[in-house]
Amino acid sequence: MDEMRRRLADLHAMWRIRALEEKVRELRIGAEAAVVGSVHLSIGQEAGPVGACAELGPDDALFATYRGHGWALARGVPAEAIIAECAGRATGINGGRGGSAYFTAPEYGFYGENSIVGAGLPIAVGAALAGRFDGTGRVAVTVCGDGALNQGASHEALNMAAAFRLPVVFVCENNEWSELTPIEEMVGEPELWRRAAGYGMAGERVDGNDPAAVRAAVRDAAARARAGEGPTLLELMTQRLVGHYIGDAEQYRRPGELDRAREREPIARLGRELAEAGADPAAIEDARTRAEEEIERAAAAALAAPPADPETAKDHVYA
Repeated sequence: MDEMRRRLADLHAMWRIRALEEKVRELRIGAEAAVVGSVHLSIGQEAGPVGACAELGPDDALFATYRGHGWALARGVPAEAIIAECAGRATGINGGRGGSAYFTAPEYGFYGENSIVGAGLPIAVGAALAGRFDGTGRVAVTVCGDGALNQGASHEALNMAAAFRLPVVFVCENNEWSELTPIEEMVGEPELWRRAAGYGMAGERVDGNDPAAVRAAVRDAAARARAGEGPTLLELMTQRLVGHYIGDAEQYRRPGELDRAREREPIARLGRELAEAGADPAAIEDARTRAEEEIERAAAAALAAPPADPETAKDHVYA
C-alpha cells in the first residue's frame, strides 16, 4: 500500500473509533438511554489502537483497560456486537453480560477489558508465558493508563516479564491524567518509559497521536519479543478530549488545555497533513462519512436486537 493510501486508511480507521465512541456517548446520555452504567470513552486516543493492532497476528493476545472500545474495534470485533453489548442486548459480543467495561472477544484475539487499574498487565504476562509452551509464538500486548504504572501489580508484571524474557509489549497510554490528577504530580520522573531500564527491558516514548509512529514502535517491539529478546515498555503520548467517565464535570482541566489538545489530536492532525500533502479532499471526507454511516447501521441493528434474557443470568456460572 502506498503512503497516501495507508494514511487515508489510518484516517478511516480512526474515524471508525471516533464515531463508535460518539454513538455510545449518545446512547448513554440521550433521551433513549439505551446504554446504562459507567462508560469511559477514548475520544482523542484513536491513533494507539489503529497503529498497534495493525502489527498483531491472529494468535497474538490483546488486553485492554475499561477504556477499551476502540482497541476492540481495531482488533476486528464488529461494531454492532460492541454496541449491542454496551446496550445489554442478547446479540452483544458477550450476550449483554459484560457491558461497556467488561466485554471480551477471544475469537478476535481481544482478551477483554478490565476495570481493575493495572490488572491487564499480569494477565498478559500469563498469556505470554503460556505462549512459550503452546507453540503459538504468541505475543501478548497489554494496554494501561499512565496512573496504572504506579500499581503494585503492574510492577510485579513488568519485573516478571523482564526476568523471564517473556514476549510482552506493555503499552502505556499517557493521556496526562491519572483519572482526575495530573500524572506529573504523582511521580518523580514524568517520562514513564524511563522505568524500563530499571527492569532491564527496552523502552521508548512514542508520538501516540501518530498511527504510523505507533505502528513502527509496536512492530519493533513485537519483533524483539518473537526473537526471544523479551518485553518492551512503550509510552504513547496522547490526550483524551472527554472526561475520565461520562458525567465527569472536568473541573480539574487547566485553562486552554482542551483547545491545545484539539489542535494535536490524531484525527484533526492527520486530516491537515493529508490536505497539505495534496490528498483529494473528497477522499479525506469519505474516510469520515463511510465510518459514520457504518456505525449508524451497526447501532440501528444493535438496538433492534432483543435485550438479554434474565432467565439466562445463571448460564456460564459454575458451582
